[in-house]
Amino acid sequence: MSDGSVKSLNGSANKPHERLATHLATGMEAVNVLIRERMASEHAPRIPEVTQHLVEAGGKRLRPMLTLAAAELCGYEGPYHVHLAATVEFIHTATLLHDDVVDESEKRRGRPTANLLWDNKSSVLVGDYLFSRSFQLMVETGNLRVLDILANASATIAEGEVLQLTAAQDLATTEAIYLQVVRGKTAALFSAATEVGGVIAGAPEAQVKALYDYGDALGIAFQIVDDLLDYKGFSGATGKNIGDDFRERKLTLPVIKAVALADAEERAFWSRTIEKGDQRDGDLEHAIDLLEKHGALEAARQDALGYAAKGCAALQAMPEHPLREMLESLAEFVVSRIS
Repeated sequence: MSDGSVKSLNGSANKPHERLATHLATGMEAVNVLIRERMASEHAPRIPEVTQHLVEAGGKRLRPMLTLAAAELCGYEGPYHVHLAATVEFIHTATLLHDDVVDESEKRRGRPTANLLWDNKSSVLVGDYLFSRSFQLMVETGNLRVLDILANASATIAEGEVLQLTAAQDLATTEAIYLQVVRGKTAALFSAATEVGGVIAGAPEAQVKALYDYGDALGIAFQIVDDLLDYKGFSGATGKNIGDDFRERKLTLPVIKAVALADAEERAFWSRTIEKGDQRDGDLEHAIDLLEKHGALEAARQDALGYAAKGCAALQAMPEHPLREMLESLAEFVVSRIS
């Protein structure tokens, strides 16, 4: 599975995340100032070197924008939504640093990864530093519930990463396990980002729950779309090549669906290519044929559309506001790439 990076939102002239960025420009500038301030280190200059490389690599900062949007949607006027948005971005950046070491990645957002430019030790330790900084920022809000939500999200992310180590190349992996991994790797931080915006604003419980549900559904839809585009997409829209997940032997949702319907010969093919890593010329094309044969791509597409609709439905509990419409458009846009 991918890192859930927002790079794959680039393939359209109609970009809700850009409208969000424009609306939240003042708050995001404050977030960026705080990020630069807190990623500094008096004693270890490598920390800002490594973090600056990743932070300035052109990511869309969607997660911190979700926190600012949720807080404003709930009428918050205090200063701590900026702290929470920076916290969310630090957690995300820390997980990317760790992910690239685990996945032995050499590129992220089209640039060399930190572990390639420096080394694995630097990436892991700087990731740890950013996690520590994120907890300092949380504590400064003085809100214990916010700390609980983000601490739980951090644990869920790590749990999802460890689960994926065993599940990603095991044909016994079910859709339920896949969803558990996705909730860890991608959706946990989306849902925490939106939920803490409501909590810091003192919103009614029904609205806090709605914001959590929206973030959760958006994150799952986002990851399923990313999985689909790997087999049937445009490399310019995803920032990666068609078949990367297959070549990396990742058991994503379309493949899980096809394996569930496979006959003995097809199962042997999936076992050879995914479990054993014995891939040959023409295997990717055959894999795509099998996904088409069993309707796995279309079934996964319907799942993604369902989660996007669920996210939009959750927002109906929120007050009328231009931001509510932007968040609905964002969920619809995520899945428009496969519609």
